[in-house]
Formats: sequence, structure tokens, C-alpha cells
Amino acid sequence: MDLSALREEYTRDGLTKDQLAPHPVQQFTQWFEQAQTMQLAEPNAMSLATVSASGQPNLRTVLLKYFDEKGFVFFTNYSSNKAQEIEENPQVAISFLWLGLERQVIIRGTAEKISKTETMKYFLSRPHGSQLGAWVSHQSSVITGRKALEMKLDEMKRKFKQGEVPVPSFWGGYRVKPHNIEFWQGRPSRLHDRFAYFLQDDGQWQVDRLAP
Repeated sequence: MDLSALREEYTRDGLTKDQLAPHPVQQFTQWFEQAQTMQLAEPNAMSLATVSASGQPNLRTVLLKYFDEKGFVFFTNYSSNKAQEIEENPQVAISFLWLGLERQVIIRGTAEKISKTETMKYFLSRPHGSQLGAWVSHQSSVITGRKALEMKLDEMKRKFKQGEVPVPSFWGGYRVKPHNIEFWQGRPSRLHDRFAYFLQDDGQWQVDRLAP
């Protein structure tokens, strides 16, 4: 299949350095809120890239659950492939694509586990079904079929029917602490606007325009 003629011209907006917030998380907040206002589907969906100890890259989509100037937090099973790869190599990258705004954000940093207290606080806010789901799925492991998941879910419903669902010991959050955040705005003729914030040794952020 030849896709060489499949293209879009990005004409929605531009980006200049004087429009940027002094801190990249402030800039991310502005863009994220605009994605929400536009009612884009799951604006918190992000691609998470990891690399194993053998050098094999891996990529999947996860959901950002909260963020602040300390970093960007997502949750997963600690026995999953992504968790094992983070254990081997904590250097990761995450990417947000908001096509409705012709924008991307790419974040590079280090992933580390959040505290059990922080994990518990989030877990208790999840819907009951999602709490049970954390117990059901040993993520990335081979299973015989969907029936095995449904049987395990029924087992967990019976096990925890009398009270709150506890946080599984094998489940929790990671915080990606950024050292580089890039903001990409589509422009005509593929001359896109790209600005990258680089964390300096003194804790300040340097902003540079990058060639598209």
C-alpha cells in the first residue's frame, strides 16, 4: 500500500518563544487544559517508551493520572513488561499526541516508584471494577483465554464482597521525573514549531527552538 500521498497541512496555530510559560509543567498544563476544552478523546493517553537491559525498545499506551512540577504519574502492575524494563533501565520517554490541536508533547526523564501511601490514595479513588481488575490481571503474562480472566474476576468479587478492596502488593504507580520536555506545534510546509526545555544543574530550565 502506497501512502506517500496521504498527508495533512497543519495550519491551525503557531508557537513562539515569548508565548511559552517559564516552567515546562506550566506550559504542559495550558496545553492539556486546551485539549480538555476541545473535548479531545482521552487527552491523558500517552505513549510510554522503555528500553530493556538488552537494548530492545518497547512502546505502549498508558493513561496519565496526575502531574505536577515533580513529574508525571501513571499506574501499572509491577510484574508487567514495562515495570521490569523500568527496573532494568529507568530512562523513559512519554509522548502525547493531540491531533485536534496539531500538537505533540514529548517528555524524557527517569521513572521511579511512588510511595505506597500515594498509591493507596489513588487506588481508593478508582471505580470498584477497576480495583478488582488490578487483582485479576497479571499483566503481560500468557493466559489461556478470556474465560480465565472472567473466572478470576468472579473469584475476586466473592473474596472482597464484604469490604473494601485492598491495594495489591504487586500494583502501584511510577513518577516520570523530566529532564527534557519538548512542545511541538504543526505548521504549514512541515516547518513545524518545536521548543524544548532542558533542565540545568541549578534546577532552572533552558528553552531552545529546534529545527522541525
